[in-house]
Amino acid sequence: MKHGLKSIGWGFVVGMVAACACTMPAARAADLPGPDGNYDYAAFDQGTGHLYIARATSVTDYDLKSGKAAVSIGHIQHGHAVLPLKGSTDLLVTSGDDDTVRFIDRTDGHETGRIAVGRKPDGAVIDERHGRAFVINAKGGTVSVIDLASRKVTTTVTLKPGLEFPALGHDGTLYVNNEDTNEIETVNTTAMAAGPAIALGGCAKPSGLAYDEASDRLIAACANGTAAIASAGRKTLEGLVTIGSKPDAVILDAVRRRAYIPCGASGELDQISLAGPGLPGVVKRIPTETGARTGALDARTGTLYLPAARFTPPTPGQAHGTMIAGTFHVLVVNAS
Repeated sequence: MKHGLKSIGWGFVVGMVAACACTMPAARAADLPGPDGNYDYAAFDQGTGHLYIARATSVTDYDLKSGKAAVSIGHIQHGHAVLPLKGSTDLLVTSGDDDTVRFIDRTDGHETGRIAVGRKPDGAVIDERHGRAFVINAKGGTVSVIDLASRKVTTTVTLKPGLEFPALGHDGTLYVNNEDTNEIETVNTTAMAAGPAIALGGCAKPSGLAYDEASDRLIAACANGTAAIASAGRKTLEGLVTIGSKPDAVILDAVRRRAYIPCGASGELDQISLAGPGLPGVVKRIPTETGARTGALDARTGTLYLPAARFTPPTPGQAHGTMIAGTFHVLVVNAS
């Protein structure tokens, strides 16, 4: 597959810069087995060496240091995001079907708190500097700001429905993909007010999002086989990179100056180089498996963990087929 970079200027395509997109194998360790059920975002806790995956009714916990079998902890209703809280044994988990955020003690799985938020909470991000979390309410079109000390919603910022994954900029600006309007919405977190949106022409239904502080750029994964590269400071689209189909996350490796986009339909992990002059482009296409569309990174080793499963062929009207029992697993990929 050939990947390229389309330079965007004054709202239209003015040229194309070719980028190598070599199909290359990556080192694969043994897959990690796990319980059946739907899966969404994953998080790697650098301090403890645990991998957490938000599932349909619980969180799957992998103790990668000890190599123990995966365990299910907590109780949720359609989990989307799971985030370890620094200095605490709690996990913050968004529970999409009952419009709550739940705090789950990772040591024994008991619930330490529950907060009502907006409609269909999905992605979330922690602002460690100010001790708060931003929870993205997809259908409600709002952001719930949670004070982590008091475990209370202190502010609700109104954006537009269709919200997806968030990222926090170095200046405190919150960026949120909107898959209905094909843009990145912004929040001034000092004023707690909506700011100007970044239009993503040529990007359909952006989901995964990452912020690269070194270049002050945003990378958004789009459902139509592109990744949008935007300037956070100027709040403009800079270019589109051709990637695989049905991505749902952008995984930033700031140490190695890379972004990874797992593409679930095409079964590939696209590696984008963030180093060097000019706009980023895909430099490596790593074969994975269909269904691997999110993931997490161990920043120390560069190892990626991608939840996946096998599915039956979709029937007419289905977005995807039915998960085959006994096939959930986590791919372990060393892309270096």
